[in-house]
Amino acid sequence: MTTKREAEMSATAVDGFLGRHETGVLALADASVPYAIPISYGYHEADREVYLRLVSTVDSEKRAFLGTDPAARLVVSEEDGESYASVVATGTLEQVDPSSLSPEGIVQYGETRRPLFEIWADDVPDLDVELYRLDPDRLSGRTVVLEDETEF
Repeated sequence: MTTKREAEMSATAVDGFLGRHETGVLALADASVPYAIPISYGYHEADREVYLRLVSTVDSEKRAFLGTDPAARLVVSEEDGESYASVVATGTLEQVDPSSLSPEGIVQYGETRRPLFEIWADDVPDLDVELYRLDPDRLSGRTVVLEDETEF
């Protein structure tokens, strides 16, 4: 029989988890419609902030959601067959004006990967890259470990 052991991650474990990953799913919502996309991100452990470079076209659904100052959740997870872990960062995305960045801020965006999940038609549309920061109101993480129980 297989049982599972669940545990809440400590703040240190959450920081380490977000720091060693670089992709997740960003979910946005306006009044009644959800929108979720896979994204690449950078994480600054000392400030506990997530940095994003989001690519979109002028008429994209992503751009429409970003223009509404949506509530946001970033979900990052991993699984190895025996265990599962996930972290959820909840808050509001803040668009960042590149001209306002300090040298330290530029480093944070430099640590974000070029968006890995881009799929474009043969004609590459006019793309805009915008910088965002998520300063989470809430960061939480859980681990689940599956264990085999041997009956005697």
